[in-house]
Amino acid sequence: MLGRTAAVWLSGVMASPIEDYALVSDLHTGALISRRGSIDWLCLPRFDSPSVFGALLGTEDHGRWLLAPEGDAAVVSRNYLGPTFILQTHWATDTGSALVTEFMPVGDGRASIVRRVEGISGTVDMRQELEVRFNYGTVLPWMRRDPDPHGERLLAVAGPNALVLRGDNLPTAEDHRHVGRFTVSAGEHVDMELTWYPSHFEVPRLTAIDAALAATTVYWETWADHCDRAKQYEAPVLRSLLVLRALTHESTGGIVAAPTTSLPEIAGGERNWDYRYCWLRDAALTLEAMLGHGYEEEALHWRNWLLRAVAGDPEDLQIMYAVDGARELPERILPQFSGYEGAVPVRVGNGAVGQYQADVVGEVMVALAKLRDQGVEEDHFSWPLQRSLMTFLERHLEEKDHGIWEMRGDPQHFTHSRVMMWAAFDRAADAVRTYGLDGPVELWDALRDGLREEVLNRGFNRERNSFTQYYGSTEVDASLLQLPQVGFLAYDDERMLGTVARLEKDLRTDSGLLLRYATHSGVDGLEAGENPFLACSFWLVEQYAATGRAADARALMDQLVAYSNELGLLSEEYDPVHNTMAGNFPQAFSHLALVRAADALNTMAPLPDQGFTASTGSSEAHLPTERSR
Repeated sequence: MLGRTAAVWLSGVMASPIEDYALVSDLHTGALISRRGSIDWLCLPRFDSPSVFGALLGTEDHGRWLLAPEGDAAVVSRNYLGPTFILQTHWATDTGSALVTEFMPVGDGRASIVRRVEGISGTVDMRQELEVRFNYGTVLPWMRRDPDPHGERLLAVAGPNALVLRGDNLPTAEDHRHVGRFTVSAGEHVDMELTWYPSHFEVPRLTAIDAALAATTVYWETWADHCDRAKQYEAPVLRSLLVLRALTHESTGGIVAAPTTSLPEIAGGERNWDYRYCWLRDAALTLEAMLGHGYEEEALHWRNWLLRAVAGDPEDLQIMYAVDGARELPERILPQFSGYEGAVPVRVGNGAVGQYQADVVGEVMVALAKLRDQGVEEDHFSWPLQRSLMTFLERHLEEKDHGIWEMRGDPQHFTHSRVMMWAAFDRAADAVRTYGLDGPVELWDALRDGLREEVLNRGFNRERNSFTQYYGSTEVDASLLQLPQVGFLAYDDERMLGTVARLEKDLRTDSGLLLRYATHSGVDGLEAGENPFLACSFWLVEQYAATGRAADARALMDQLVAYSNELGLLSEEYDPVHNTMAGNFPQAFSHLALVRAADALNTMAPLPDQGFTASTGSSEAHLPTERSR
C-alpha cells in the first residue's frame, strides 16, 4: 500500500493522499473517489467544466458526496471490475460487510454517477453526505424534494446547472448539506444516481441501473478485448491504455492530459497547473501508444479532432485546445480554494496556451506518419493541414521557444525542440517520397539537413560529451532521451550514451528516478524544486532497453510500475521522500510513457546484458541505427 495513512474526514481537513483516489469515467468527464468513499472531484458535464465537487482542492464546503459506513470501518479490498472503470469497494464493520459499486454509465448520453450498496453479511449502517457547490465551490444551489413517478427525488438548481438525485432513503437538509443514513442487510441493495442536466431542460428520466451497469461493463470489456496484449507487463499496459481511453472525449475525440487541475508538483509549491485540456503533444503521443496496440479507430478519431481544432490560419496554431477544440483558455486564479494540502494558487485555464513551443508540430507529424505507415490514407483535408503546419514551421524556423516543459522564463533554442522540428521536416519529406503526396520535398530536405547540422554543432557540448538543454547551456534535460526515439540518431550513438551518462549524474535522484531538468538554473522562471517526473524515467527504461542494459531497464520499470496505486493509476510525478504521488492525476503522459517503455522491453533483442560504464558511455550491444534518409 503506497503513501501516507488516509486522513480522517473532519470539517476543513485535507483531502486524501492522491494515490488513494480512483477514477470513474463516462468518456465525457471523470470523478475522483477516495478510499474513504468521498467523491472529492467532479466537473460536469465535461472534463473542463467548472467543478460540482471540489473538496480535492479545499474542504467539503467546496462540494463532495460521501458514502461510507458509519463509525469504525475498514476497506477490505478495492478494485475495478475487470478491465473497466466500475469501482468496487468491500467494506467491513463490527456488524457486517458491504460492497459499494460505483460507475458512470457509458454511451447513454447522460452525465450521471451511480452508487450501489449491497449487503454481504450481517448489517451495515451507511451514511451519506451530499454537498453540491457549482462553479468551483462558489455557488450554493437551491435544493428541494420533488415527487417522482418512481418515488421522491432531490433537485439542486443554480443558474444553467441542475442535478437530480434519485434513490431510496434520500438525504435531508442539515447545515447547508444533505445528510442521510440507512442500513443494508445481507442480500439487500440500495441504489442511488446523481445526474446533471441543463436547468432549462426537463428532469431526466430514471436510469435502469442494472441495464446501465451491464452495458457499461460490456463497453469496457469489448474495448479491452481489441487490445494487442503485451507479453510483459500486460496488466499495467492494458490499464494504461484504458486510462488513455477514459481521458478521451467520446464525442469530440479530444484527449485531456488529466481530469484535474492544480494538484501540486511539489508539496506546498506554486507549480499547480490546469491539465483538463487537450495538448497536441500529449494527444499525438497517445495516438502512437494506441496505434501500437491495435486502436486505429481511436487514432483516426483524434486525427479528426486535430483537423477541426487547428483548421484556419496556421499562424493561429496553439499548443493546446479545449475538449471541443475551443481556443480561449485564459489562466486565472481561484482564491476560494485553499489548495491541495495548502498548495496555492489554484488555477483554471492555462497561460501556456499562448506560448510558442517549437516541438509540437514535430510530435504531431511523427504521430500522423505512423498512422500512414499503418495503412491509413490521407484525405482531402488531412494532408493539406499537414502542409500548412510545415508552412508554419518554415515561418518560425529561427524563433526561440518555451520548450516541451512550457518554461515561463525567457525563450531559448531548446535542443529537443530543434530536433522535433527536424523530425517534422523529415516525416513531411518521407510522405512525398514514400506515399506520393505533393509538397516541396527539396525544401523540406534542405531544412531538415540544416537543422541536423545545427543541432550537432550548437546543441552538443564536446567538452562535456553530451547534448545540452538549449544552445549555449551546459545543463542537460530529460527530453533529450527523445532524440533517438524519433530517429535523429541511434540509441547507441556515442553522443547519446554520453548524454545518458550526464543525465544519470546530474538529474537522477537518490531514488533512481529522473528529474526533468535542474530547476535551480532558473530557466523556467519559477521557484526551484519539483519531484521526479515519471514519464522521464520511463523514457530512460526505453533507452536502457535499446542499449543492452536489460537488467537496468527491468529494474527501473519494476520500480516505476510499483508506484501505481492499487488500481493501476499513476500521477504526473512521484515524491520518493514521502512515498506519495504528486501532480495531476491520473496523468495521460505517465501512462502513455509506461506503454512505450513496456513496448521497448517487449521488443528488446534477447541479448545478454552488456552493462554500461558511465565514465566511457560505452556499450557493445547491436542497436537500431538513426533514421535513414
